[in-house]
Amino acid sequence: MIVEVPVKGYFNENCYFYIDDETKHGFLIDPGAEAKRLLKLISDKGWNIEKILLTHGHFDHTGAVNEIRAALGIPVIAHKRADQYLLDGYMNLSAECGSSIIIGGVKYADDGDILSLEANPNFKLKVIYTPGHTTDSIIFYSERDLVAFVGDTIFKGCIGNYKYPGGNFKNLQDSIIDKIFTLPDETMLLSGHSDKTSVGIEKQRYGL
Repeated sequence: MIVEVPVKGYFNENCYFYIDDETKHGFLIDPGAEAKRLLKLISDKGWNIEKILLTHGHFDHTGAVNEIRAALGIPVIAHKRADQYLLDGYMNLSAECGSSIIIGGVKYADDGDILSLEANPNFKLKVIYTPGHTTDSIIFYSERDLVAFVGDTIFKGCIGNYKYPGGNFKNLQDSIIDKIFTLPDETMLLSGHSDKTSVGIEKQRYGL
């Protein structure tokens, strides 16, 4: 089960719950704001969130992490280069927006890692490294459900922004073509700031 929850902080952002229907255990991906609302939803639904997963370290994707992590006592997983953003208010853009959001003590993931639920090891996501929007950008791909949580690497109808610190157009383009567009065409792409799309639809836009 996938539950999209748009949250509003300094920016609007889509966070996601990826829940195993059988066990009600799951992952929380990119909780950008409204920690109390997200915690109430978890409680109301009776979900057991095992891990918080971050597609990258920008503050609009991490703003609720500290409060939720403290409340649930669960680990936060990010790319091994994420501290460059998570520990620096300038790099994660929070300092430019009137706050300083710092996320320490995360656990690291790398390209090709598999993140599984303890309650059901067959319920899992593959980490795919997709630099370009940031140097720590990753996506989380489920082969079973043909869905990818893509953060800000690609949106419906456009690519991610590569003009923030650490962004690079060539890297972003390579990540989209070599990593995302090699997934099955039916794969649903769930991003941080747009409606859902699919690999096949976005490949058509590129003429591929």
